Amino acid sequence: MNTSMPPRAPLAMPAQDFSNAPVGADAGTGRQDPIWRMAVFLPALAITGGVLWGLYGLFAMSGMTGFEYVLLTLIGLTFIWVTIAVSTVGVGLAGRLDPSRKPASADPLDVALLVPVYNETPWDVFGNAAAMLNDLTRQKGGHSYSLFILSDTTDDAIAAQEWDAFQALRARAPLPVHYRRRAQNTDKKVGNLVDWITGWGASYEAMLVLDADSLMTGRAIDRLSTELAADPKAGLIQSFPQLIGANTVFARMQQFSNIAYGWLLAEGLAHWARTEGNYWGHNAIIRTRAFASSAGLPYLRSLSGRPDLILSHDFVEASLLRRSGWRVRFLPRISGSFEETPGTLIDYVIRDRRWCRGNLQHLRLLATRGLHPVSRFHLFQGAAAYLMSPAWFVLLIFWALLGRDAETNVISYFNEANPLFPNWPPAMTHIDSAIFLVVMYAMLLLPKITSALIIAANGKAVRLFGGRRVFAGAVLTELALSVAYAPIMMIQQTKAVIGGLIGRGGWTPQSRTAQAYPIKTLVQFHWIESLIGGLLFVGLGMGLVSWWLIPIAVSLAFAVPLSGFSAYPLAQISLSGLRLDNPLTLREPAIVANARTARAEMRATIEAPKIAAE
Repeated sequence: MNTSMPPRAPLAMPAQDFSNAPVGADAGTGRQDPIWRMAVFLPALAITGGVLWGLYGLFAMSGMTGFEYVLLTLIGLTFIWVTIAVSTVGVGLAGRLDPSRKPASADPLDVALLVPVYNETPWDVFGNAAAMLNDLTRQKGGHSYSLFILSDTTDDAIAAQEWDAFQALRARAPLPVHYRRRAQNTDKKVGNLVDWITGWGASYEAMLVLDADSLMTGRAIDRLSTELAADPKAGLIQSFPQLIGANTVFARMQQFSNIAYGWLLAEGLAHWARTEGNYWGHNAIIRTRAFASSAGLPYLRSLSGRPDLILSHDFVEASLLRRSGWRVRFLPRISGSFEETPGTLIDYVIRDRRWCRGNLQHLRLLATRGLHPVSRFHLFQGAAAYLMSPAWFVLLIFWALLGRDAETNVISYFNEANPLFPNWPPAMTHIDSAIFLVVMYAMLLLPKITSALIIAANGKAVRLFGGRRVFAGAVLTELALSVAYAPIMMIQQTKAVIGGLIGRGGWTPQSRTAQAYPIKTLVQFHWIESLIGGLLFVGLGMGLVSWWLIPIAVSLAFAVPLSGFSAYPLAQISLSGLRLDNPLTLREPAIVANARTARAEMRATIEAPKIAAE
């Protein structure tokens, strides 16, 4: 195995005991002012409670049944998360009034930039690294940086290209560059990082963890390093990555949502989480010794009794850091942090499946001793984000069975004599099918609409999106696409939850290159959605299903063409409003352009011997 590493500096990283809390663990984090958390959770609980109380009053007109209690529970479980998102947007809006502050001066740090890779395209990884290193040389923070490419690549041909790329980068890099390839891909990314920490971690006060597609400006890296140096009680500081490299319909939709709407949610999260923040696995700086001493992950036990690796490790590691008294902070105002996004619906779903399986594991960790309540909430929220899709799906079935009126209410029709099922007033089917659907869609879209209105009201901000006309067209396009793809994602996430609960699904690497899939693949991938959509249209044609479900029926019935359309190169069309333009596409950051140039140069360097041989 090709390797070029500095002298070893081992650092112990013991696996943590989930059944016993650390004794006397306190880095001086202190109690947080509860005002921001109250501003998020109290309105969310009040609004959800009010909705449930109103529905209870309607249901109770003819006496409550077990079926109605189940329906109320499902509505409450789905509605509460929507209201929490809305409240978070409100807190984010209020939090924007807080002035930005500069970190206090502190001694510089020795920082290791870690890039774990697994069968990635070498010139993309090393090209990004070259751009970041060159940009870092322009910074004056005084910190020392070294880059480590930590390879778990199993393909020998790709590994050979990695070594060629490493040699080319080392020859021209302005900072130290190292490369290590493991013989065995033990414990995946977790094991890759543990191997570095236990082998070389003692030499570096901090490690900035990057993904293979991560890209950060030198200013962002230096700012994170300075923030960590200025806060000796901080164990981890997470940045807010923005999406780049988006050219297809689906990627542009995600990018526009991330940039136009995500900032307000991120601001709100940072304000109420405070020192009990979260970790997203990349584009974050970590205090090495704090992480080694408090975030070592043990194996779980599967239902069959076999050791089970914790897959979505980042949330758990942040919880363990906070359990040991270290601050976990989120700084969304640090600009210059980027990552790429899947280019098609299928690529997104494949990534989502592995995230789902990992997040469902978090339910088994909620009883871990010593966790902060906010950390437990993060773990539960990660799992709930996927569990809500089956809940929405069950509600969809209820809506379909309720029919258009009392005569077409399938539930009442088949269960008139059954006391367990409801006997609702004739108007109730209209309330359920219409008002529920409208209110839910309105609440789901409210965070986006709020952010859009704030941008539209700010002349300087809206100009960054190309002006009010272009921005309005982009907002309407993104909202339409979101409504179209949401039911498909609901079905796919329901499948992912079922697969995760029974232990199915692997941990495949993310596809970095958008490609149009053949029609056979699209049909095989989306046949369930197409079938459900077809059944809804049959119900509509027979007058059994409410017309309010037409948007969902259309989305599911046309899942195959919608999935194919997700790969369309939207960036090439001439209508600016439909291109979903945003500040990153209209004014490409210099680091993105530099990385693209560096990628091309690195590819030419790697492939030159092959071309010469031909």
